[in-house]
Amino acid sequence: MSVSALEFSQQLSAHPKSAQERAAILANPGFGDYFTDHTAVIDYKADETGTGIWQNARIEPYGPIAMDPAAAVLHYGQEIFEGLKAYRHADGSVWTFRPEANAARMNLSALRLALPELPEELFMESLRRLVSVDSDWIPEGDGAALYLRPFMIATEAFLGVRPAREVSYRVIASPAGNYFGGELKPVSIWLSTRYARAGIGGTGEAKCGGNYAASLIAQMEGEAHGCKQVLFLDAANDNAVEELGGMNVFFVFKDGSLVTPALSGTILHGVTRSSVIQLGRDRGLDVQERKITLDEWRDGVASGDITEVFACGTAAVITPVGELKTETETIGSADAVAGPVTMSIREQLLGVQTGTVEDTHGWLTRLA
Repeated sequence: MSVSALEFSQQLSAHPKSAQERAAILANPGFGDYFTDHTAVIDYKADETGTGIWQNARIEPYGPIAMDPAAAVLHYGQEIFEGLKAYRHADGSVWTFRPEANAARMNLSALRLALPELPEELFMESLRRLVSVDSDWIPEGDGAALYLRPFMIATEAFLGVRPAREVSYRVIASPAGNYFGGELKPVSIWLSTRYARAGIGGTGEAKCGGNYAASLIAQMEGEAHGCKQVLFLDAANDNAVEELGGMNVFFVFKDGSLVTPALSGTILHGVTRSSVIQLGRDRGLDVQERKITLDEWRDGVASGDITEVFACGTAAVITPVGELKTETETIGSADAVAGPVTMSIREQLLGVQTGTVEDTHGWLTRLA
């Protein structure tokens, strides 16, 4: 379905936040704490044969979603989401980073969760329309951006285990600062030995809420031990490193290699991950997507073969990892400093996103 066949209507908020309220929020936005005045919405409806259409595209005031208590998402967890950012460049224009990759990943998630695929042009138009009415919400400063959260939920009211025939696609936006807050410095990571994030044949490579819900108990365990994030292993595969609760992980070796766990069906296809892989290859690093075990991590740090570890994702971009902690050991050091490869790739990636470094791969798309 083309955009021309599905035009967006627009209803502006009758009670937008004042300029003073907005300025106060943008001065210290945090992450995910405040939301803009509007939301983009597209409805989907299918018949009993599964034939459906996207319809009623609109921009409407941000607010509560009216939903039947029997809505399928509330009982069977049929939902997916995405995350990307809008950046204001020096000339005042607004750009986003690799949105077509987010559109493609959302459709992969939709297939896994038995939800309808959304045409890429509708995904893109929903971002443009929302940013056009809420562009005043884009914060300025190092690492600051307008975080965009597209999501899709099953809204059909029924109790029965089958794919829903009524679905709502929406986009909300939130001004965002540094994900971990304050000065960028290496974080401590907790190793989950009791819980798993995903399993073979499951939804690990889909961006759905169930994966994150499954990680929360381990995240709480990590926070109790002073850690910012939690790392999951594949216990059935030599304790192979998989990913953090919300980020992919990379290892810098002294021999010039850059290693990240290979996608196996249980690891999210990170947009930032694939971008880091490309930037690593651009600078001549031997980038390897392969199995890396907990033993190799431990031995590599002890021998000096592993010189840097960092995590990456849309929200945090690139964050250096100082130490990995368990109940019985610590790998690395809380006093570690961010390594040169980590910081160089981070600065290049942020530079491309914010328009201060040349975009040689055509990753940027203008929204406004």
